[in-house]
Amino acid sequence: MDVYSWFRRSLSRTTKTTTTTTTVTTQPDDELLYGVTDQLLDFVKSFSIDTFRNFSLPDEGDGDAPENVRKDLSDWQQRHALLVLSKLKELSQLRFKLCPRFLKDHQFWTIYFALVKGFVAKYELRAIQLDKLKQMSLESENTPDVAACEVEMSEAKKTTDLSPTISEEHN
Repeated sequence: MDVYSWFRRSLSRTTKTTTTTTTVTTQPDDELLYGVTDQLLDFVKSFSIDTFRNFSLPDEGDGDAPENVRKDLSDWQQRHALLVLSKLKELSQLRFKLCPRFLKDHQFWTIYFALVKGFVAKYELRAIQLDKLKQMSLESENTPDVAACEVEMSEAKKTTDLSPTISEEHN
């Protein structure tokens, strides 16, 4: 099975949502695709409230973006966050204690991804590469076959060139 098929199959396994709770269907493939490894989980278990409170974030007012613009996570980061939260109740509890009293939700996730960057960067990069391959594949399917158009055009030109010439009509 090629990588694109594996990636597409992995993405087709979506989260199942009910009105009161969200259940995340985790497969070993999903966990590997999103970088949820035993080493990462062990590292995240070591986080405390002080880990997040003592982390220095750049001042949000210095950026060009207005303060009311929300800095969302990428699709990959959202799925990773759901998987980690479902695997580690400690992280869920830590987030509950920190947000919104001490940190905004996007600040929590900014700090989290900064702390785990060494563990998840290669997985996120792979997801970006696979997404680009998927886009290229879709683009190549949508482009017309130039060779077929050229053959049709040359055949059409030949039929118009078959009209009798003046010298042939007088013979």
